[in-house]
Amino acid sequence: MILEKLLKDRFGFSNFKLGQKEIVADVALKKDVVALLPTGGGKSLCYQLSGYLHEGTVLIVSPLLSLMEDQVQQMKSSGEKRVIAINSFLSYQEKDKLLSANLSGYKFIFISPEMLQVNRWLEKIKGLVISLFVVDEAHCVSQWGHDFRTDYLKLGKVREALGTPTCLALTATATKAVLADIKTYLYLQSPVEHINSIDRPNIALMVERMTKNKEKRMRLLTLITQLQSPGIVYFSSRTKAEEVCQFLEEHGVERVAYYHAGLAQEQRILIQEQFLVGQLDVICSTSAFGMGINKPNVRFVIHYHQPTQMESYVQEIGRAGRDGEKSIAILLKSDEDSMLPQLLIEHELPDNTWVLAVISELVATWGTISKLTDELWNDIMVRYPNNEVHWRYLIYQLSSFIENNGPITEIELESCVTFILTQMEKRTTDKLQKLQTFDDWTLTSVCRRKVILEYFGEDKGSEITNCCDNCGIDMENYRFAQEEKAIQKAEDLTWSTLLGKILVQEEME
Repeated sequence: MILEKLLKDRFGFSNFKLGQKEIVADVALKKDVVALLPTGGGKSLCYQLSGYLHEGTVLIVSPLLSLMEDQVQQMKSSGEKRVIAINSFLSYQEKDKLLSANLSGYKFIFISPEMLQVNRWLEKIKGLVISLFVVDEAHCVSQWGHDFRTDYLKLGKVREALGTPTCLALTATATKAVLADIKTYLYLQSPVEHINSIDRPNIALMVERMTKNKEKRMRLLTLITQLQSPGIVYFSSRTKAEEVCQFLEEHGVERVAYYHAGLAQEQRILIQEQFLVGQLDVICSTSAFGMGINKPNVRFVIHYHQPTQMESYVQEIGRAGRDGEKSIAILLKSDEDSMLPQLLIEHELPDNTWVLAVISELVATWGTISKLTDELWNDIMVRYPNNEVHWRYLIYQLSSFIENNGPITEIELESCVTFILTQMEKRTTDKLQKLQTFDDWTLTSVCRRKVILEYFGEDKGSEITNCCDNCGIDMENYRFAQEEKAIQKAEDLTWSTLLGKILVQEEME
């Protein structure tokens, strides 16, 4: 009953969600834990509640800046002020101030994996008593995961440098291969595994096929007009997210906005907040939106573009129906977009010619390379521009080669390039296989839920009403009655008018 009392006192909940109590109980015993909870399963509560059971600081490694900021704001609004995020959102002055400050007053510190590779930050964190090392979105550790991050692979060594504190690795989607990688790369010795079902039976699954993108755009307009809001529409392209958002506005859809990583930080935070408090009904977004955002009543998720693999799809549709109420996920599949997922995969990693040119230049300029220094990279990045993701990938693979084979010399140049290109080919081949698997799912005539669960090594349980389009869905369950929409609009207008009068009064005073 101690955990239930703490749950009630700290969070106001009377009961745990499925799987939460068992995870917290094992972490309380200082056991390393690998936990798979579906999106909306309450992963953040697991590490927050666990943190209150131990003295010392909880360090949470998180992959997305927006996810960190959202978690920090949620915790602060719930009364926990001893929380901070250390990431690139901070200005140079803010970082410098924190480096000279005493961080022991913070109970929860969110940090990006990249910041933990900066020596002065790692040294600063080493000065704290870390009672719990949390790896959120832990599938990023695995090169077979759907959101691979090279700096996640170094977290095992970071954890060792911090004195090997108790580790809690959390994810919403992971195959057996990914779970094995999580344990390996985080240096977990006999961790306790809490693997819960990824199934969300309250989310109906649907795929609609069409030939032309014009047809798809009109279908999206119809769906957004008819479906109960709020909802999220996912795109694989920033430009397309903006274009379709404008199209919807031009055709009478109100309270809609677009969101992607190319927007200014302040604009992204504003859009998130507007969506959370109900000022926006529809977000046209890339996959950058939704992770960690605690909005329980998202009623639909529509994929305007097909994801490249099952893991991405399951995580994204899981942002619907976190309150347990009926919701729907619809994938609009167009023949005109059939090559887009493959193109995205093929451009995820750097070009072979660029890799060869960079490594050849490094050896020609610096001779034997035994260590990858900042001086070395600052020199060559100017002459061989590329995006940060490609540079981080190359640096990681070069570091791996040096660690396993010794310094890179002119003699070793060819074997080094071959090693890196082989790693790239393996990853691309694996992702193309995952794309084929997902593409087969979109075309299947059997139960879509059953196929998803089998992919993750699960069996389908009892039959579900409104399971998927192949099993049968009554769309009336998800439509927004026009009279309800009119009432809501009237209420919004009333509140808007009232707020306007208040603001005018305050200005006059």
